[in-house]
Amino acid sequence: MPKEGRPLSGFGLFLLGSLALGCSVLAQQRPSFPLTHFKLRNGLQVILSEDFSLPLVSVAVAYDVGSVYEVSGKTGLAYLMENLMFSGSANVSPRAHINYINRAGGQFNAAASEDMTLFYQTVPSNQLALVLWLESDRMKSLELSEAEFEKARNDHLDDLRQRKMADPYLESSLSFDQLLYSDFAYSHPLLGTEDDVRNLTLDDVKSFYSTYYVPNNAVLCITGNFNKLKATELVARYFETIPAGKTVSPSLEPWIYTKKQVLKSFENVLASAPAFHLGFRIGSPSSNDFYVLSIIDYILLRGQSSRLTRRLMNRNNKIAYQLSGGIEKKKDRAVYKIFGVVNTPMMADQCLEAIFSELDRLKTAFLSEDELARYKNMFKQDYLGRFSSSMEKAIFLCESYLTIRNFDDLPLELDRYLNVTKNDIVGIINRYFTADNSIVLNIKTK
Repeated sequence: MPKEGRPLSGFGLFLLGSLALGCSVLAQQRPSFPLTHFKLRNGLQVILSEDFSLPLVSVAVAYDVGSVYEVSGKTGLAYLMENLMFSGSANVSPRAHINYINRAGGQFNAAASEDMTLFYQTVPSNQLALVLWLESDRMKSLELSEAEFEKARNDHLDDLRQRKMADPYLESSLSFDQLLYSDFAYSHPLLGTEDDVRNLTLDDVKSFYSTYYVPNNAVLCITGNFNKLKATELVARYFETIPAGKTVSPSLEPWIYTKKQVLKSFENVLASAPAFHLGFRIGSPSSNDFYVLSIIDYILLRGQSSRLTRRLMNRNNKIAYQLSGGIEKKKDRAVYKIFGVVNTPMMADQCLEAIFSELDRLKTAFLSEDELARYKNMFKQDYLGRFSSSMEKAIFLCESYLTIRNFDDLPLELDRYLNVTKNDIVGIINRYFTADNSIVLNIKTK
């Protein structure tokens, strides 16, 4: 049986704080939701959070594995495994997992990233046992046949080809990542390369599954309308007999922050218009700098009122007709990316000049209280939006556990973002968003 559940200190996750425009004092309110976290004997982390507002329950299972754990010549395994997890298990035929959820009137999805693979579903509350049985069966006894493997690999190769055709700037984006990240683990594409995927074998997949898709490398989160005692019993029944795997400790290079200016060009035969990639290496997601960096992201690029959007996409003086970007996190590393599509190479230069001009303004002039409060309100709304449904909450809690490993500090997280000051912003902009820390890749058309 699992250890006794331990509610979080304070028993609450943040939540709402009121921000008065033009005022730096945050009057905090803290509607809480219950949260219990325990670990099974086989190492599976379990998170329970009850919410009786709707007759629904969500279950998320996150595995601490993504493309950063792949080795050279074997890329694409994490993305391929996301699909193969629906290929059937000891008691569930291929793709029957999907049929079970659909017949129960539920919704499901899955996602693989550089550092996590996630499976989640929402069903009527009386179907919780069904979902736990399905998830436990494939964690314990996924059946990987040659036929299912060949089908998934061919689908993966089709996906790679379609994405390449659909995104004319994909190749330049991959080259940009190789400039931003210094080592293979972080710089190769999530989907892998066609050559690598084509050469993967069933043994490669089985080894990847047995190494990473084990209870001691996973977190299970249940949120919504359920009885905590009954759910704890069901989790123990379905998951506790699954053997633990070997301790996983991939050899990833430590993140050593170094400033180095890079300026390169890339000829793109598929692109119909010139473009540019601009990036900055920034502080680790686990550092205190990251609270400030997250607010800076809203100042620069989030929404129509953001500084760079107004500067580059202004209706009266539009110098970019496509602009995107933001913080990219991969395990202990983070970078800030900006991508723009323009009409002429000269306009790409104008965009870069305008971006650095706007950054220089932020380095020397404080934001007004009203402007800073507006960006914080936008951040808060998006942050709290991650609790808008039981599924969103389950995903957030899985991601939070795999990021911080300790929920004790989670009730303070929102405050730390909202307490960012104008001085903090000036300091961080001067630290990271500098010319000598910039990586630029200009995309030229043929």
